[in-house]
Amino acid sequence: MAKASPALLALADGTVFRGYGFGAYLGVSDAAIGEVVFNTSMYGYQEILTDPSYAGQMLSFTTPHIGNVGCNREDIESSKVHARGVIIRDLSPVVSNYRAQSSLSEYLDQAGVMGIHGIDTRQLVTHLRDNGSQMGAMAFGDKINPSDLVDRARSVDYGKIDYVREVSCKQSYSWSQLPWGTTASTGSLDGFRELDEGDLWSRPHVAAIDCGIKYNILRLLLDSGFRVTVVPATTSAAELAALKPDAVFLSNGPGDPAKLDYLVNCVKICLGKYPIFGICLGHQILGRALGGETYKLKFGHRGGNHPVRDQSTGKVEITVQNHGYAIDAVSLPKNAGISHINLNDQTVEGLSIPDIRAFSVQYHPESSPGPHDARYLFDRFFEMVVRGSDA
Repeated sequence: MAKASPALLALADGTVFRGYGFGAYLGVSDAAIGEVVFNTSMYGYQEILTDPSYAGQMLSFTTPHIGNVGCNREDIESSKVHARGVIIRDLSPVVSNYRAQSSLSEYLDQAGVMGIHGIDTRQLVTHLRDNGSQMGAMAFGDKINPSDLVDRARSVDYGKIDYVREVSCKQSYSWSQLPWGTTASTGSLDGFRELDEGDLWSRPHVAAIDCGIKYNILRLLLDSGFRVTVVPATTSAAELAALKPDAVFLSNGPGDPAKLDYLVNCVKICLGKYPIFGICLGHQILGRALGGETYKLKFGHRGGNHPVRDQSTGKVEITVQNHGYAIDAVSLPKNAGISHINLNDQTVEGLSIPDIRAFSVQYHPESSPGPHDARYLFDRFFEMVVRGSDA
């Protein structure tokens, strides 16, 4: 194993953690800077790191042992690593999985992303829970002046940046990849399957607004029966109408929804014209388009074990979550029903507006990684579109 290289993580409040760097070598002059947040998932670190919703953030995993399954070309949720930095307790010295094509350190190095290991992530997470998520900076070096990194952490304000413009596609494209499959007779993995273009044109057409959309969302929209066109987050209502969609999907994404008036205004025009389904940031955008307000959570919800109750059935689902903002329930109009509630803190986890055929959830029903309890929502959206039923 290579000799460990000292590294520092500094938070904007002056708290400093010492550990060892891995991945891309970054010094103080080009330090990794981002909002420091934590994720409680026990698996799926590659899917998590490639989720565009982590743009502008440095991610600490609460699971202490990371890297043992390595990385590969399939377990990704976008075209690159979006997290600005990776913070873990123990970096596995061994990669042990038949699908692995590189170690986590090699993968991050190729992506130009720094990691730090060997710090007490329990202490870090407790600090963030008590004091709230905040900006941080980290760099390699054994002679770093900690105050220099603290200054770097304070130099960026996460809440003032529109990260959606950074991660959204620049032009529209169609999607043809289905979810990972297996052979029914043997259970062996088939990998991702592609639909022929000719098989798509008879399907209902959904325009998916890309605020930082995950690949598995697109796969499940296709799998539920849609033809999918992905469009930039800056697409106007007139440009959407020109695509002649049967429905509109609002994707997940990074940052503060209050910075996205251009998208909120587009959705306002779409309300009642098309069936709408929103996930995560898309849920917040729908809420704001309806006239509601959003606010920043102290340390957010990130992980694969969050309990949510369906208010109509009383059923509790274990959900995947990744968000730092929430909808203010009191601010919502009377026609916007709260369909789901977070059982940890009672925040709004779902909206249902049957009279305009729109609904949304704050969590991630596409999983990847995480439990599959909520994947039925993609079929519910499809039924809403083809049968004209409400949410």
